[in-house]
Amino acid sequence: MCRHHWCGGLGRMGSLLFFSLFSTLVLAVAIPGDKAPDFSVVDAEGERHSLADYAGQWLVVEWFNKDCPYVRKHYGSGNMQALQKKYTGQNVKWLTVISSAKGKQGYLEPAEALDVAKSHNLNASRPFLLDASGDMGRAYGAKTTPHMFIINPQGVVVYAGAIDDNDSANPAVIASSHNYVSAALDASLKGKGVPQSSSRAYGCSVKY
Repeated sequence: MCRHHWCGGLGRMGSLLFFSLFSTLVLAVAIPGDKAPDFSVVDAEGERHSLADYAGQWLVVEWFNKDCPYVRKHYGSGNMQALQKKYTGQNVKWLTVISSAKGKQGYLEPAEALDVAKSHNLNASRPFLLDASGDMGRAYGAKTTPHMFIINPQGVVVYAGAIDDNDSANPAVIASSHNYVSAALDASLKGKGVPQSSSRAYGCSVKY
């Protein structure tokens, strides 16, 4: 037991310092206008990826859970694959991330992930990044599947949020929805400013 009069104050100061540091770590998310958080994650083929690998390139990062109806909305309709194909065809890189923890909905072992990538026609994107620890997802503040982030060649986040403006799980609404990701990429690739840098992400919660 501490017998000095300053111990109680030091304890309170230590607690405040710990809380401040913890809060800073929790809030270190991918915010438009800020540098994108670094990551180091292995994909389903065993290849490691980090943010530095994509320096000087446009990059889209998308969170995925095959069992989520909102993911099925965009993949079952072919909407997500069409976006991947369109923009990777314009030299945009695209990463699809699974942050489901082992034992949680959406978790996939590497062999399973490769099968799902094939069944979902994930041809334009890399095979899934398998972030079972949740470190990458938490660093980016990924809350839902899907949750979309666009990073410019300077490593700055220029968009974070939903894929579009209609949070229905019905794929019939896609045609009449405003696609935030397309709008941001189309403007950016023409050298224009992003019309909307953030939105409320919708979908299933990421199963950390």
